[in-house]
Amino acid sequence: MPRNPDDQLSGPQSVLAVLAHPDDAELWAGGTLALHARHAPGHISVPSHDPVRDAEARAGAAVLGATLHQPQHLDASTIRELLVDLRPFVVITHPVQDTHADHRRISEAVLEALPNAKIETGRPRRLYTCDTYNSLTATGLVTPTVMVDVSDTFDTKLQALRCHKSQPIDDHFGPMAEDMGRMWGRRSGATYAEAFTALPVLGRLPSASHL
Repeated sequence: MPRNPDDQLSGPQSVLAVLAHPDDAELWAGGTLALHARHAPGHISVPSHDPVRDAEARAGAAVLGATLHQPQHLDASTIRELLVDLRPFVVITHPVQDTHADHRRISEAVLEALPNAKIETGRPRRLYTCDTYNSLTATGLVTPTVMVDVSDTFDTKLQALRCHKSQPIDDHFGPMAEDMGRMWGRRSGATYAEAFTALPVLGRLPSASHL
């Protein structure tokens, strides 16, 4: 059987982060999204909130080099349309057992939308869940299958995170991002890293050096 041409690709490929809140992309995957943006299209989809937070999301995405999609409702139907339209190689979403109810709802919607989009387009090839608050889910610690070295893009991540001026960045989210970045960095031999856990896409797990 011929090999899938996607298997021959090297380096980061197109990525779509489907997340619950305007600052989630920066907080959980900002360094990785900025890294991918150097090589391939990056997209972020979060539901529209209010004018202030929507503007902050646009500013943060621009810093990361990603295109922002802000539908009014981010349900399975909308996510499927995004997957078919964008055909991302990689999808990132929240942990299935996240303690935040909004995070769980988005993760469940991604899992509902993904099979039909995959059958129709062949994409995504890889699906990952990101980190969460202090790396604790309802069932225990996050146990990543890959940690991405974001040492070169961590400053960009923090710059994007600071675009969310309405949120407690300096007092809460910024220090948490710093602590978690350093923790995953220590565990992977980098200065800063972000953690991701692979989920099967129609029964297949990825084997790759990049997300």
